Amino acid sequence: MSTPAPGRLYGVGLGPGDPNLMTLRAVQVIADADVVAYHSARHGRSIARSIAAAHLRSDHFEEALVYPVTTGTTDHPGGYQGAMDDFYAACAERLAAHLDAGRTVAVISEGDPLFYGSYMHMHKRLAHRYPTEVVPGVTSVSAASARLGAPLVEGEEVLTILPGTLPEEELTARLAATDSAVVMKLGRTFPAVRGALEASGRLAEARYVERATMEGERTGHLDGTDPESVPYFAVAVVPSRVAALPVDAPAAGQAAVPAEEEAAAVPTGEVVVVGTGPAGPLWLTPETRGALAAAQDLVGYTTYLDRVPHRPGQIRHGSDNKVEAERAEFALDLARRGRRVAVVSGGDPGVFAMATAVLEAAAEGPYRDVPVRVLPGVTAANAAAARAGAPLGHDYAVISLSDRLKPWEVIAERLAAAARADLALALYNPGSRSRTWQVGKARDLLLEHRSPDTPVVLARDVGGPGERVRTVRLADLDPAEVDMRTLLIIGSSQTRTVRRTPDAPETVWTPRRYPEPTTGA
Repeated sequence: MSTPAPGRLYGVGLGPGDPNLMTLRAVQVIADADVVAYHSARHGRSIARSIAAAHLRSDHFEEALVYPVTTGTTDHPGGYQGAMDDFYAACAERLAAHLDAGRTVAVISEGDPLFYGSYMHMHKRLAHRYPTEVVPGVTSVSAASARLGAPLVEGEEVLTILPGTLPEEELTARLAATDSAVVMKLGRTFPAVRGALEASGRLAEARYVERATMEGERTGHLDGTDPESVPYFAVAVVPSRVAALPVDAPAAGQAAVPAEEEAAAVPTGEVVVVGTGPAGPLWLTPETRGALAAAQDLVGYTTYLDRVPHRPGQIRHGSDNKVEAERAEFALDLARRGRRVAVVSGGDPGVFAMATAVLEAAAEGPYRDVPVRVLPGVTAANAAAARAGAPLGHDYAVISLSDRLKPWEVIAERLAAAARADLALALYNPGSRSRTWQVGKARDLLLEHRSPDTPVVLARDVGGPGERVRTVRLADLDPAEVDMRTLLIIGSSQTRTVRRTPDAPETVWTPRRYPEPTTGA
């Protein structure tokens, strides 16, 4: 007697709950199947079976795959995960027996079978052994968006889908960084999800959808939802900001607010000073991404504004690099008229950047009531140090060589003091087209206190397309090789270099332990 050809495995998505949202292919596969399998909790009721009930025949062989544990405890020696792994393995072998006998097996799953679906555990164990087809289904995410009548994303917006089981801090960071979001698996996680939405500043936008397209459907604003009433089959939705804009929203470049509008007639806005890091999007923090996305107006030096993606409805106000005070007052004035403003700075906004300018202006009478927040960014010194190794691994000083806002005599005095203290140094703004002599002066001053062999890191355009990081001796530092896009790190007497492989660049680090002072006999 010949062995029958193996049967075919189907993973069938049934959609979010309404049987009318099943696809024609899903109905066809169920009709042609010999075996219909579905997961259920220990009470025996299966949502997937209830969705497909009208298409099940009396001669279908039904395989109910009943979970041994859902949210309860287990005495399995491997704990919860061990119990589930054994369960999935046993289920896969039950289905394999049908497939080996030549039967067609349809594993039905609510939503989409490969989107948080129970079917995927069978797929991982069986798809490499048998012919397999996955039939996609409408997800609960799409159903929730449709029932709310709220678009999820438009244009270049990013949608993030999160399980509510993540730690609250992780949820907060991801919600702050994204444009739109859906948080799945609420139920017991709802208080933490709500806390993350509030901490990330997204609570006012968040909507709640329970059992979308199913009996008992409920929708509304998430804030105010009773935590005790939230089931597992509920999602939190933070919909598109762009799609929510009215079609007559101001275009980029238009005046944001009529000049004659009185500040008292509108709600107080906010100024958030953000740092974009030394280069592009990889250097942004989640909090900064969120602030940039939420802003109505972006204010900053044009070069830094160019690092921020364009968003419909946002107005960009670019200016020259030498008008920090005017830029700060402009941003505060917008906020006083009720606008949400992000002042965009390079690196960290508190390190030789826009935070000080904004706070100085905000201390004046007209702007004292305007809320101002400063969000940290990756500063150029830390970025350059990381590329070189860890040259700032011990005490160090940060000094700007620009004498535009302070006399050179002050700079020289501080350089000498830091050198006498044997601090490593991060030197910002070392040179420009109009300042060509400061690097040479600084080198000569430092050589009065440091060995000629002291390592110097020249880090240019870190994170950018023209990045170049190399190490030279202090005595060999050539001012002609330094420009405004270069940051210098001067080692202390303890800073070390090593070339770990013949073709590798030198690695530079300053030990964390400083030698004990020697005492005479």
